Amino acid sequence: MKKYNVAIVGATGAVGQELIRILHLRSFPLEKLTLLASKRSAGKTIETEHGNFIVEEFSVDKFQGQDFVFFATSGSHSLEFAPKAAEAGAVVIDNSSAFRLDDNVPLVVPEVNPQAALTHQGIIANPNCSTIQMVVALNPIHQVSPIKRIVVSTYQAVSGAGQEGISELNTQLGEVLEGKSPKIEYFTKQIAFNVIPHIDVFQENGYTKEEMKMVNETWKIMGDPNIRISATCVRVPVVRAHSEAISIETADYIGEQKAREIFSQAKDIEVIDHRENGGYPTPLDASETMVTYVGRIREDISCENGLALWCVADQLWKGAALNAVQIAELLVSEN
Repeated sequence: MKKYNVAIVGATGAVGQELIRILHLRSFPLEKLTLLASKRSAGKTIETEHGNFIVEEFSVDKFQGQDFVFFATSGSHSLEFAPKAAEAGAVVIDNSSAFRLDDNVPLVVPEVNPQAALTHQGIIANPNCSTIQMVVALNPIHQVSPIKRIVVSTYQAVSGAGQEGISELNTQLGEVLEGKSPKIEYFTKQIAFNVIPHIDVFQENGYTKEEMKMVNETWKIMGDPNIRISATCVRVPVVRAHSEAISIETADYIGEQKAREIFSQAKDIEVIDHRENGGYPTPLDASETMVTYVGRIREDISCENGLALWCVADQLWKGAALNAVQIAELLVSEN
């Protein structure tokens, strides 16, 4: 089997670290792995399943000879340097929002639109974490009967905000339990023992940027801008894995029993749907797993042809690193 040179930009961050793990767990055919980060992190040793690696300082000359370059950095960094990696001959898989809505860059979820990856011109965008798990869950239904409307509320883990989010939750939990007034530095309000209905910046229409990402990215991935979508994105005091409560309206009647069968037969979906205590997936069930979980399947009694469901997935894996590696696997399988 042909082996590939792979570089990870932002290798010391949360997603970068998970990319290293997923490459190993998926037995990706690696020839050489290059870990790149800022000058501050350069020189650090990272112990991985592939062996120990010295983190190298990021520079564009490191793109030479790479087959794949994963970007796990900010959008501004990706905008500046991802095209340079593509010019050097690598296929870039970018985890930021920089290229997601660019008409010339495919936005790919392998279970939904794998063919789009083959149209790349050097850069492929990895969607928003909440969008990924939602379209994985909904696409099997959409293929049976087109979805006309989606109403989704997310319950997003603090790790979706990076290491700073995890640290703030842990610090605040300790402060509250000690009877102290918690310090608020990263989130807009106290996250410990609380929920915050605000992720990213507000837009003119009253939705946040995170919510509009779910709208616009879903349209692009599913290839249907006629789907009416409303999202409310909420940060919750959970460390890992996002949850979503989703209600949809389809063109034709499906019903809960058929929907359950569709989900059960779909790729990379696991159904946990028992109408009893504990008969549903939770973030702890999804943590460090490679599937998207679906449960609480029922007819939405508020509209005709409606379905309601609960969806959970590890946003650091399926919502980021795993999806990115699966995109690379698609291209490898074509060689």
